Amino acid sequence: MPTPNFVILYVDSPAISGAFYTELLGRKPVEASPNFVMFALDGGLMLGLWARHDVKPEANNVGGAELAVAVADKSAVDAAFADWRARGLKIAQAPVDLDFGRTFVALDPDGHRLRVFAPG
Repeated sequence: MPTPNFVILYVDSPAISGAFYTELLGRKPVEASPNFVMFALDGGLMLGLWARHDVKPEANNVGGAELAVAVADKSAVDAAFADWRARGLKIAQAPVDLDFGRTFVALDPDGHRLRVFAPG
């Protein structure tokens, strides 16, 4: 199997989610239309935001997923948490030390989980 290089999130409003990720990622999308917004991320990963009502075949709610970002250490987790909370992101889990390291989880406008963690 080739290496996956594209993540697509189904969203209610690509414009709203596109603005959210533009601010969060600190970069503009490389493509934007009424039903789809795409960001080119470091390392070649692409992030697509597709209007839920336009997805074919129709998307269902089976399974779950989250976007995860590894950072250097525990202090970077805490710094990201403070920054994201100050930006008004909804927090699903405050920073906590789990068996894999320190982590917290925020939510995007559509409820997609955004995890920041430092392995350890």
